[in-house]
Formats: sequence, C-alpha cells, structure tokens
Amino acid sequence: MIKTLRTDIQAVFQRDPAARHVWEVLTAYPGLHALWVHRFCHFLWGKRLFWLARMLAYLSRCWTGIEIHPAARFGRGIFIDHGMGLVVGETAEISDNCTLYHGVTLGGTSWKKGKRHPSLQEGVIVGAGAKVLGPITIGTGARIGSNAVVIKDVPAGATVVGIPGRILGGIIGSPDQKQSANQTPTDASAHFDAYGMIPGTPDPVAQALHDMRLRIETMERQITDLKEALEHSDQPVATFQTWNDESSDE
Repeated sequence: MIKTLRTDIQAVFQRDPAARHVWEVLTAYPGLHALWVHRFCHFLWGKRLFWLARMLAYLSRCWTGIEIHPAARFGRGIFIDHGMGLVVGETAEISDNCTLYHGVTLGGTSWKKGKRHPSLQEGVIVGAGAKVLGPITIGTGARIGSNAVVIKDVPAGATVVGIPGRILGGIIGSPDQKQSANQTPTDASAHFDAYGMIPGTPDPVAQALHDMRLRIETMERQITDLKEALEHSDQPVATFQTWNDESSDE
C-alpha cells in the first residue's frame, strides 16, 4: 500500500509541471485525495461494507468534485489532474500510469448488470471533457482528445478526437513514429501529451472537407478542359439546355 501511495505522488510530479514540493501535493491536490479515498472505499467494497463505501465515496465527491464508484478498479501511478466533474462508473477498470483530466466520464450505455463501463489499459490519457462510454477497451498508451466521445474500442497508441471519436493517423510506437532523443522506452513520461492531444494533429473532419474541396476543384477543371476540347473539335456540341428542350418536346 505504501508503495502504491508513493507511486501516486511520483505520478503528480512526472505529469504536472506546477507541482513544486511534496507537502503541496499532499495538501492541495484534490485528484490525489479522491484517488486515495477511493482506494479505501474499494477495500471496504471488497469486504462487502457497501453502504459505508458508498457514503465515503459520496463525501469524497462533495469534497473534491470527483465521483468514483467504490467498485471501480484503479491501478498504480494514476494521475487525476484538476478532476472537477470527473465520473467513473462501477465496472470501469483503469490500469497503471493512466491520466484523467477534469470533466471526464467513464460511463455505461446499458442498464443491464455486468460489465458496462470502459477498461483503460496502461498509460492511457483521457483529455478534459471526454466521454468514454460502454464496455470498450482503450489500448495501451492511447490518447482520448478533449471533448471526444468514444463508444468503440481504441487500438494501442492511437489518438482519438471528435464526436463521434475518430482515430487520427500515426500510432504512437509504430515504425513511422520516431522517438525523441531524450526519451527512453522505459521513461514514464515518454510520449506524454497533456489533454490527450499531439501538437499539430489535424482535425479529421476539417481534413475531409479540405480533400473534398480539392476533389471538386479538380473535377471542375476536367469538365472545363473537356468542354473546350469539344468546342474546338469538328463534332457538334449539344449543350445541356438543348438536350433539356428536346426532352421536354417528347
């Protein structure tokens, strides 16, 4: 237990440049308080002290603004940054070294008993306001951009943005991604991007509209070239208006 608490404190210093010293982290980080209260509530839940676990979780919610069901499973080194408005459902599972920002919801999409909340594998980052819904799996090292809505499984190393969530190109850790010279594969902060966003990543919807505009411009040039070629040929050219008039006479 002591090792787990130390790992949680180390996670704050690794991922929050505003953290200055241990006393500040211990006394002024509601995400850390909520996490530690949850660990105790989860212990009580395992002992079948359901009411007591729920009451302590409720008091933690009133104190920190972070709502975590006592049955949810949390790994080590988890960092809840800011945390206000964060909601974690009963069957959610969060593996080691994950990062959750304020306004995140790990929710369910069904009223049926059983697994109905997401599972986050190691090193996942979920940006502010994101909604991860249903019994889906978010792969190791994946990023969920701020305000994204994710309802399908996400592969390891992927970045998801938008509503509904769309996977951007470039999987972290793939051969086409070069590792920074000052990072090693075992570096806990390697590939960390605040709020789940890689700098310079395009909006997939805007990119699709841009590609469509380019395609339309290409087609318009081709039509103009074809029209000019027909006008300079020896064959008579029937305009749309002429064809339309003939069709009306019939």
